[in-house]
Amino acid sequence: MKVVIIGGGAGGLPTASNIRKLDKDIEITVITRDNYIAYSPCAIPYVLGQTIKSFDDIVMKTPEDYKENNIDVLINSEVSEIDHEKKELTYTNEGQVKTMEYDKLVLATGGNSFVPPITGSDLDGVFKIRNLNDGKNVQEWVKNCKNVVVTGAGLIGIEIAYAFKELGLNVILNEMLPQIVPKSLDPDMASIVTEYLEDEGINVILGKPITKISGEDKVTGVVIDNEEEYPADMVILATGVRPELELAKMIGCEIGKWAILVDESMKTTVEDVYAVGDCVESYDAILQSNTISQLGTTAVRQAKTCAQTIAGKKSKFYPVLNSMVTKVGKLEFGAVGLTTHFAEQNNIKTISQKVEAFTRARYYPNAKPMDIKVICDADGKIIGCQIIAEERVAERIDTMTLAITEGLDCFDLSNVEFAYAPPVSMVTDPLVLAVEEVSKKFN
Repeated sequence: MKVVIIGGGAGGLPTASNIRKLDKDIEITVITRDNYIAYSPCAIPYVLGQTIKSFDDIVMKTPEDYKENNIDVLINSEVSEIDHEKKELTYTNEGQVKTMEYDKLVLATGGNSFVPPITGSDLDGVFKIRNLNDGKNVQEWVKNCKNVVVTGAGLIGIEIAYAFKELGLNVILNEMLPQIVPKSLDPDMASIVTEYLEDEGINVILGKPITKISGEDKVTGVVIDNEEEYPADMVILATGVRPELELAKMIGCEIGKWAILVDESMKTTVEDVYAVGDCVESYDAILQSNTISQLGTTAVRQAKTCAQTIAGKKSKFYPVLNSMVTKVGKLEFGAVGLTTHFAEQNNIKTISQKVEAFTRARYYPNAKPMDIKVICDADGKIIGCQIIAEERVAERIDTMTLAITEGLDCFDLSNVEFAYAPPVSMVTDPLVLAVEEVSKKFN
């Protein structure tokens, strides 16, 4: 059997590696337009801010490494046509047009950076950051910059803005919505992170879109909300990602509201065609409807399921909760499940509580404040959690992910046993404090 995987990101390459773990005889070829593979795009901001010394440090494997495992990875290659009746595809490799046959096809085409319709978005000095080459181009351009504007205050936008602040630049972080990270944080929690960014010297401008990027050949400034113009030597468009669906549509895969429809084994609606990563829709565990989960962790889990399916094993990709965590400077923040705003948009009545606690026993040296918000539905079932602190956020988000997955309510979690020692936690864990407080709002 020959498997061809189109795309070499967090969905494509792990699919190849997992197939090989399960079957030594399947012929595997990965086709990717990138010249770098097996790296984490999530690490790019930390290289730009010099927390990680070099882009070379975030490249984990080369095509030669995969070849040793009997996996062919064709870099600088792009598929232009697929004839699924013949099970043959056409691709360009190093300027030559070639064809390849397959038995099973995996679409791991990912997504493309969304470029909003802003005048001047095509000027030199305006960048998207989607892959390692983008990061290298930005790293080179920023050497001659003093003023930088980042538009889009999702995770990547915030991380990049902070990276430029670390380089000593004047940084504006712009978001057209009235808060940062609107998909993951409620306004009261987002304001804590915003205040931290502003205290660190980043000018955060919310609720106003960039309406023009100024300049002749290269960028010189931005106009925000058709009002004030700000100087800019570089503009970063961190305005989101749209699934890449052209090849899926070419062979007749059914497309949902946003992306390719797959079942729980990662099969598309076309026989012998599978899909993973940013180009597919996932199933939301709380809303019980399809959603987009463009996270590296989601892609890697889907890749494992897809590989097991192709290798003839029974496998199932479970619904998602879109848990996330990041670290900006000293501050960590994370979230899982629904925000109150998004829950109410979907006609879910919420009862929530925000509490302040400490990451360690309050008397222990260097105990840090921790803000926790727990969100429940009208029956007390936990449907969301948001945490901000300078340490130990990720493990608590993971705990809440498991609690929501298991359908626990706030009363259940308040009686769960947690480990304790003064250097690492309070005797009553901050999560327990939070669910105890929200429990008081129920009879």
